[in-house]
Amino acid sequence: MAMAKKEKKSLTVSTLTGAVLVVAIFGYLVVGMVLNQVEINAKRQQLEAVQQQLDAQLAENEELSRILESGTDEELIERVARDKLGYARPNERVFVDATGK
Repeated sequence: MAMAKKEKKSLTVSTLTGAVLVVAIFGYLVVGMVLNQVEINAKRQQLEAVQQQLDAQLAENEELSRILESGTDEELIERVARDKLGYARPNERVFVDATGK
């Protein structure tokens, strides 16, 4: 009878150990999946930001191509000097909208 109790106790301990091990592995897998989803969402946001930058750059390139095709060299130089560099003609007053609109 003492042998049966020892085997039963041993069986219970090994069953409990196995169950704890299964729960630990399951927990590890769940945590890994959650962390992967967080990383995927962060990468999607980065991709959207880069896509927006690409769209803005393509629009700017298109505008620059249109400007190059539409005017003379002097007009282009003047436009770039005014718009991009903030230059003005001598004695010319330039008003800047400080409202940020």
